[in-house]
Amino acid sequence: MSILPFADNPFDLHISFHVLIEHLEKVAAEQTGYAAERAASLLKEIEPYPQLRTGLSEVDQVNAHLPVIDKLLADLFPPALSHNEIKAVTVPFQPIVINRTERLKKIMEEAGPDFDLSIRDFDKHQYYVMSSSLILNELYHTNIDLGKPMFFDIPSANGIMKHYRILYNADFLEIIPTEKAIPLTDDDITLLINNYDDLELWQSKFPPGSYLLKGFAIMNLFDATIENAVSSLKETLLSDMQDVNIESDFQSIFRSIYRIPDLQVGFTAFDSEENKFMSLRPIRKIHSFMLNNSDAAVCTDILGPKSYQTIIGKSGFFAITDSRQFFLEHPDSELAHTFLEQGIQSFILAPVVKDDVLLGVLELASPRPRELNSVNAHKLEIVMPFMVSTIDRKITNRQNHIQAIIQNEYTSLHPSVQWKFRKEVEKYMERRADQKDHELKEIVFEDVYPLYGQIDIKGSTEVRNRSTQKDLTRQLTALIGILRQLHGSDAHASSFMQKLLGYRTETEDSSLLMRTDTEQQIQYFIDNKVHPLLDRFADIPEHQADIARYYRDLDKHTGSFYTFRRKYDATVSGINQKMVALLDARQQEAQQQFPHYYERFKSDGVEHNLYIGASIAHTRAFLPVHFHNLRLWQLRTLCEMEQEHQRIKGTFPYTLEVTTLILAYSNTLSIRFRMDEKRFDVDGTYNARFEIVKKRIDKARIKGSHERITQPGKVTIVYAHPNEEREYRGHIEQLQAQGLLGPGVEHLEVEDLQSISGLKALRVAIVQADGVAATGVPTTAQQVSAALK
Repeated sequence: MSILPFADNPFDLHISFHVLIEHLEKVAAEQTGYAAERAASLLKEIEPYPQLRTGLSEVDQVNAHLPVIDKLLADLFPPALSHNEIKAVTVPFQPIVINRTERLKKIMEEAGPDFDLSIRDFDKHQYYVMSSSLILNELYHTNIDLGKPMFFDIPSANGIMKHYRILYNADFLEIIPTEKAIPLTDDDITLLINNYDDLELWQSKFPPGSYLLKGFAIMNLFDATIENAVSSLKETLLSDMQDVNIESDFQSIFRSIYRIPDLQVGFTAFDSEENKFMSLRPIRKIHSFMLNNSDAAVCTDILGPKSYQTIIGKSGFFAITDSRQFFLEHPDSELAHTFLEQGIQSFILAPVVKDDVLLGVLELASPRPRELNSVNAHKLEIVMPFMVSTIDRKITNRQNHIQAIIQNEYTSLHPSVQWKFRKEVEKYMERRADQKDHELKEIVFEDVYPLYGQIDIKGSTEVRNRSTQKDLTRQLTALIGILRQLHGSDAHASSFMQKLLGYRTETEDSSLLMRTDTEQQIQYFIDNKVHPLLDRFADIPEHQADIARYYRDLDKHTGSFYTFRRKYDATVSGINQKMVALLDARQQEAQQQFPHYYERFKSDGVEHNLYIGASIAHTRAFLPVHFHNLRLWQLRTLCEMEQEHQRIKGTFPYTLEVTTLILAYSNTLSIRFRMDEKRFDVDGTYNARFEIVKKRIDKARIKGSHERITQPGKVTIVYAHPNEEREYRGHIEQLQAQGLLGPGVEHLEVEDLQSISGLKALRVAIVQADGVAATGVPTTAQQVSAALK
């Protein structure tokens, strides 16, 4: 019988020990003493078996040579570690296992004679592609990542499914082309790595038997049961949890963690307003042991004083190792009675807490005493964050549904999409009225065209940093003066003053920007070291006035130690408000042309997203001209916003410039309303490219230079396709004729970004309020310097 289980594969496999034999020959020839003698002895013993060097291609051949193979591998499989390591000789991705350690033998024996050792979720397609990828990496020096975790799922003697991570050592393998091998070009390799799903393509480039895989691999396994269980739990929690097998899935996961084959899992929700335990609809499929068959119960009726204080008061794990003993000690305990009635002899109650609010209680129950206790209760620490996040999300969703029905929560949404939410709520209410199950679905708008634009405040980070430096310098100077006065009164005053003098040297140097963590370090030292010292002298008459004045100056709203930072905040806030006001006003006009979805965000500037398409304006006929008109509107509006900023920038504490950017994207995509975030998001992995490009072009530079593609006084349009360039050139010419844009157009190539290449950009000067188009612009350093004067 052939070694390979798959009928088609690119390898002609020969299990060979030639690398190991060659190593022994080198040791015997070049070394002396015991190592050389032992190598020579082994070589003599395997001399009658040349096939160990040339290779074995049949299972029977391998089995026939197991005794001598065992001796040959003795250095790699030391007997002293055989009961500890889970290890064997194999071939990557194959169920061939020889020379197993004692521990691996025991694991497989406990799994039973019918157990099939196969890699989880690993099929012929994956085998063929990964085998071919090995060839590409080895012979064509590609760098295809084959690091997908692989697992064996092996049941233990008591029926607990354990999960073992597979690691391969392929140092003893060699890949050799045969006469069937097809030489590959760079285009072939590119085609392959872009078409994982095309098995026929891979088979055509790597025909069966086109390469010889000679040697062996060492397979190491490690017990990843708990890590795997946690991963499975995350997957389960991320699902909608409406699956009929949800309780069984939970039990299987926690049984693996606790290694208790009949462990039971329950959950009880908590209503803090009414102080009640209740059954929560999204996860009602999971049994509640505290409620048993009830829908709700008052918290204090179930929990006794001790358990109430632990769970509600301290938010800690509450473990009972012997329910019967607990009942004898607390005969009036409803909790003890309820658990004993269900045959539970030991249990753990774990509170699910978010922001100091109890959301519910996770319950673990065993039919035997002492199996669950206060020690192993802490195993839950690795899963509780995921439980908290999920339960919080489920409860929030439930509350949102209630609000949507009672108060029509969706009224805060943009008017262009309200109709679809209203339609879904009406369907929901009708189904519920008919006593039919129907959950509110996520709202999706398909085949919409996206538009993205931004007005970004240039150099805002540097200005904020400089403002912080100037304020900190003033604060440090004041503290140094006070500490000089305290020099003879406290032993720490001198060392603290020296520390502050060092910090002031950093903040006074205007040629350098502070490191990101410097401000935090200074503030931490002042808050935790210096302020406690000042507080001790605050009531002493000779220091009282200076210390009181210092604390007055420290007030964030009125004190002089925040003067420059308040100017920065006022400037950024003022610019954003002006830009948003103009954008919102122009948006109302654009909606009259054709309804579309609009959202904006404020940070150090203003970003906006627009989505237009037939699925949004369901009562009107959508034509491509509507999309093109919206692009022209966006370009015009952003130019007007830049002009407005030039008119008003002198009215702010700091004179900051802004840059203007548009991303042209001509493919349609889908947007989905995320209930947990209460906003729309691009839907699907393929569509995510639009979001990736948006995030990465902001700071992009012109290819081959250090110049940013965005510059004050100019609008930059980033695009990928020639048809987008043609369209925007037409829009630019129209706005140039109207006197909004200056003459000429710069054509730029955008530097290659992570996962993004081939982008281009058009850049045009915006005619300013005085009728002059922008030409030269100040550097960031010049702008920051001017802003702070």
